[in-house]
Amino acid sequence: MRALVISGGGSKGAFAGGVAQFLIQDLGKQYDLFVGTSTGSLLVSHLALSKIEEIKKLYTSVNQSSIFRNCPFIIKKKRGYNTININHFNVLKNLIKGRKSFGDSRNLRDLIKKSFSKEYFKRLQNGNIDVVVTVTNLSANEVEYKSIKECMYEDFLDWIWISCNYPPFMSLVRKNNCDYVDGGLGSMVPIEEAIKRGATEIDVIILETEVNYINRMPTKNPFSLITNMVNFMMDQIEKQNIRIGKFKASQKEVTMDLYYTPTILTTNSLIFDNEKMTKWWSKGYEFAEQKHTSNRL
Repeated sequence: MRALVISGGGSKGAFAGGVAQFLIQDLGKQYDLFVGTSTGSLLVSHLALSKIEEIKKLYTSVNQSSIFRNCPFIIKKKRGYNTININHFNVLKNLIKGRKSFGDSRNLRDLIKKSFSKEYFKRLQNGNIDVVVTVTNLSANEVEYKSIKECMYEDFLDWIWISCNYPPFMSLVRKNNCDYVDGGLGSMVPIEEAIKRGATEIDVIILETEVNYINRMPTKNPFSLITNMVNFMMDQIEKQNIRIGKFKASQKEVTMDLYYTPTILTTNSLIFDNEKMTKWWSKGYEFAEQKHTSNRL
């Protein structure tokens, strides 16, 4: 069984889309299983249907308002770089409304429904390909994997959305009497799950560099402190997932090919800049092509 696994990474998902485009369109790889976390969950359904141009259009046209109904931060450009400051008014407004997070990402839920139709859902559910998204159940203190084969349409849309809800800046979702957030909080790179589901050949797209090249800027306010803390925790989870995935792959004699980003794309993946994301998609495609060419030599 051949599987494609795509990690979390917010806006960097555009790079993963470019890599996947080369693997599916140019190399003609046919996957039996797609497993995604966070931004990976947004990609996998369209990739399973080979609707690559559709998902590319989505990833290269979104902006902050496509994701947030109430955005908790303000983005400013300073000397060519984006800086983020807390939007005190929007955060206060969200808290006054009784919401449990700083921001409201329900626009993303609407976008998912608009881009992934019931017809697409039925085609996948009735087909031979399985699509699995990762979510974190805070109430049960565990990671859950939701297969399209086991869900109703609206529920599956919810799981995709929940998988992308980066805490505490995006919506906390109450579903089935439990609190759910981004799957990356528990399983950033779900290699182990793909192996558990029977994968014997896995391509893994990891939206981080293989070696750490970054030292974070000094903390300026409580908002940046929380951002840095969450990013640090997810980085550690990602490294642990990869170590466990490699160990399980060696135990089960699973063939695995890893696609890391060759350079740092962004230091804040919650900034959705369609111009940059268009470039990242092209970079992902070119990187996969170069990697394939070098492997053949």
